[in-house]
Amino acid sequence: MEQATRIRVGAILFDLDGTLIDSTPGVVYAWDEFRKQYDLPSNVAHLTHGRRLKDTLREYCRITDETELEKEIMRFELLVVNQRGGLGPQVLNGAQKLLNELSEIAPDKWTIVTSASRFYASHAIPKCSLPLPQQGYVTADDVTEGKPKPGPYIAGAATLGIPPGKCLVIEDAPSGLKAGRAAGARTLAVCTSHQSQILLREADGSLDYIVQDLEAVSVSLVDNQIEVSLTTIPQN
Repeated sequence: MEQATRIRVGAILFDLDGTLIDSTPGVVYAWDEFRKQYDLPSNVAHLTHGRRLKDTLREYCRITDETELEKEIMRFELLVVNQRGGLGPQVLNGAQKLLNELSEIAPDKWTIVTSASRFYASHAIPKCSLPLPQQGYVTADDVTEGKPKPGPYIAGAATLGIPPGKCLVIEDAPSGLKAGRAAGARTLAVCTSHQSQILLREADGSLDYIVQDLEAVSVSLVDNQIEVSLTTIPQN
């Protein structure tokens, strides 16, 4: 049974792909194109979801030359953004409304922390007409280690000048939930790319709350903190 929950946090740190936007068709298409050149498992899109493309291309495509790696990252991300028919990433349910609310009531208390490159984020966010975080955002280019390491979310909290322990991380991927928990933040999982049972199993206890999607989340400003109202689903 769904349950109403309210929490107060100093800031919210959002994952991008799978949490705010859906680029699944483009990602699958890009991996299909890369499969023509590299020996890749058929479920590579699932295996690498939520991780930095730089890390996954090194591991799965065995690219070691840094110049070649940067070239292939750009080729992959252009395939995603400009997916067949000019479609590309789409905004997920509730994301536009929630970011608009935050931009109005607490523009300096939220940001985006993505495993994608700055090149991809700078194209995908405006293409989806999402508001840009006032304080800037964190990409794969800004950290030395990607999710599930805590560095990305530590950097996100630092961008806002708020300790990670006072932040809420909103994520769709087990690797991102682990990163948020390792950074010391509270974590909220959205079931936009994984079923709840998979998230609960693969996140290894790294999530505090779970909702179907961002339509189950609303915000208000109370005593200079963000009060987050959630319609959570059971963790069993």
